[in-house]
Amino acid sequence: MSTPLRSYIGQADPLTRLREHADRLLRIDAMVRRSLPAHLADSCHVANLKQDTLVMHTDSGAVAAKLRQLAPGILRALHTEGLLIAEIKVRVTVADYRPEAPAPVVRHVSAPAFDAMTELASTLPKDSPLRAALGRFVKHSRSG
Repeated sequence: MSTPLRSYIGQADPLTRLREHADRLLRIDAMVRRSLPAHLADSCHVANLKQDTLVMHTDSGAVAAKLRQLAPGILRALHTEGLLIAEIKVRVTVADYRPEAPAPVVRHVSAPAFDAMTELASTLPKDSPLRAALGRFVKHSRSG
């Protein structure tokens, strides 16, 4: 008999406050999006509300500049909705960029070079590290 996680979240006081704050941010985000042009609404989101300061995040400096220009209008729209927000701070967030790993380079050993390495390995002493390395290289070259 398992108990849904929602029942625990509703009982714990700090978690209740956190959930209420998150719900409030979602409602404010929806209000802000309604007051913005569509191309800007998809490029930003409400990040936090600290006292009477609304913090918004965007991933573009150009969008951040435009949001700062539109901030007085956004504040008026929020005031008509009953929210008493005095200031909007806009932050540019940098996405975690990780380029794709380059494709491994496939190198081929020509037949004469392959034969020369095999011959060189056969002339080296049996306990030579170079002979062992050449032997591994030749073995992998055959299978690859």
